[in-house]
Amino acid sequence: MKIEELHKLFLLSGRVSTDTRKLIPNSIFFALKGENFDGNRFALEAIETVCSFAVVDDASLPKHERLILVPDVLASLQKLAHFHRMTYAIPVIGITGSNGKTTTKELITAVLSQKYKVCATLGNLNNHIGVPLTLLSLTDHEIAIIEMGANHIGEIAALSSIAAPNFGIITNIGKAHLEGFGSPEGVVKAKSELYSYISAHHGKAFVDADNPLLVKLLEEKKCDPIYYGSTLKSIANGKISENSHFLKTNITLPQTAEYFDIQTKLVGDYNLKNILAAACIGSYFGVNAKEISLAISGYLPSNSRSQLIVTKKNKIVLDAYNANPSSMEVSITNFLAIKEELPKMTILGDMLELGGFSHKEHLAVIERLNNSRLHKVFLVGPEFVKASKSSSIQYFQKVEELIEHLRLNPVTDHCILLKGSRGIKLEKLLDVL
Repeated sequence: MKIEELHKLFLLSGRVSTDTRKLIPNSIFFALKGENFDGNRFALEAIETVCSFAVVDDASLPKHERLILVPDVLASLQKLAHFHRMTYAIPVIGITGSNGKTTTKELITAVLSQKYKVCATLGNLNNHIGVPLTLLSLTDHEIAIIEMGANHIGEIAALSSIAAPNFGIITNIGKAHLEGFGSPEGVVKAKSELYSYISAHHGKAFVDADNPLLVKLLEEKKCDPIYYGSTLKSIANGKISENSHFLKTNITLPQTAEYFDIQTKLVGDYNLKNILAAACIGSYFGVNAKEISLAISGYLPSNSRSQLIVTKKNKIVLDAYNANPSSMEVSITNFLAIKEELPKMTILGDMLELGGFSHKEHLAVIERLNNSRLHKVFLVGPEFVKASKSSSIQYFQKVEELIEHLRLNPVTDHCILLKGSRGIKLEKLLDVL
């Protein structure tokens, strides 16, 4: 079946399903495959229960008028998503980066939603399946924001070819997913694939003017820039006015000569760049200063990102959704700089997917902590244990071991930074802190 014909079927319901546990009535079921599952096995069940059609790539399945046989189900899903996206002559903003892309995406969504109907990536569904599903949710939207994640060279290029963004933003480029990218240079090459696509298709890129690497890549790729930051060419610039737990900023929009203060619910001065990106994009698309301020001040982080949680025992800075050497450094630096009367301690988890760089990077974190004045430090995960070298720091192989330790040795009246990769699951500690 041609993609055009499949798209006509899709438009009848406007919905797709990929998980038999969450089948959507009247949707088209795409029988995706993974290491431990094969959606083809459930295709007949899907159309016999609630789905209108099923797209499969197993030729041994019995012929059925509502089974659509294709060479590759995933490729068909991606082609359908691209075809659907190209029926919309709207701004599509592609966003990637080593750190902060989900928070930035959510801030941009909050700002643009003040004026437009926005389609945005849900959560962090930013991979080869999540991006197509987001594009297929387009209906009467006026702007789309597509988050694109990657851990191998070529993935951002592939996702860009599906989403066809006419605007792009790279939040930053740091030491993330080194195992897949091979080196810091590999990270640079991979993330800059978004600039390459934008340039080749005559789009525009929103760029942090204070990030020399991004500015250099932008010039190399001959991308048309829209700046935020401290340059005179910026659409939005600003500074931190108060770095208590919640970030307070002063934002200026030079082109409209507007100035305003924003009291956020975000923890961490590193969020200033995320805020400026959202203010810049909002201003570019005609959202006024009052609406930008309301959107950003009203944004409440979730999902273990930049959150401040006050329990009966302690005050906790929770940033445990993800971690890499770059984000770990800025989190520690910000935590140490925050004015706080309570004694400070950190609980850090392993930084995953660093490959051969892992030992060096975990050792660097330990040395950084040894030079701080923290009251207590707990480190969790096998990589930190392998790199252990200080008697003043306590190490735990698994978070469950630390939970048991804290049950026997409760910590109270502390301000605590929780930071680690998602796989370490430091959020489990909230029950004992």
